[in-house]
Amino acid sequence: MIEKTNMTPIISKMYCSSSQTVLVVRRRPNVVNGGGFVVMDCSAQRVVFRVDGCGVRGTKGELILREEDGDAIILMRRKGGMVEALSFYKKWKGYSLDFEGSKKLVFSLKEPNSCLVKNNAIRISTKPRTSRNRGWDFKISGYFPDKCCSIVDSGGNEVAQVVMKKEVEVLMESKDLYHVVVKPGMDQALVFGVIAILDYIYGESTNC
Repeated sequence: MIEKTNMTPIISKMYCSSSQTVLVVRRRPNVVNGGGFVVMDCSAQRVVFRVDGCGVRGTKGELILREEDGDAIILMRRKGGMVEALSFYKKWKGYSLDFEGSKKLVFSLKEPNSCLVKNNAIRISTKPRTSRNRGWDFKISGYFPDKCCSIVDSGGNEVAQVVMKKEVEVLMESKDLYHVVVKPGMDQALVFGVIAILDYIYGESTNC
């Protein structure tokens, strides 16, 4: 009997795979098209997603995840101003974009803005919610700048992992190339929307 994979289509079921998927992220230098990164299949032959950094957008705290053909999937914006400065959290919102450019909120990400926050992991809430037992649906475990972290759901299950392959690390001292392992059923567009924000938070290729 074949076990059925549970799908978690936050953006769309077309971005969910029934099998584990390994994808390669290659960062673009900030001087090239304003920064950002491309996501390729494991053979590095086909581009799956592209992320435009704020240099391309021309607006600080704004990123876009695109499909291979350049169509926009998710617009990500950071909430700013005095409200953020006084808040315990910095907040990002991710909006799905349809072919007419209409926006719909699909997830929000909270980054602790104060040492007073207990259990100060970066947390993600989706809309519609995938968990009813907590105030969040996913969290970040580990440290993204080391390319050693995971996206974990509210049940403690690892749904995606950012890793630096040893053979890549030997060839490249920088972390411009790394792998992301996405578990079966997880929405890959959501995963790379979150990774784009982490990249920005830690001042990497999408930040300008």
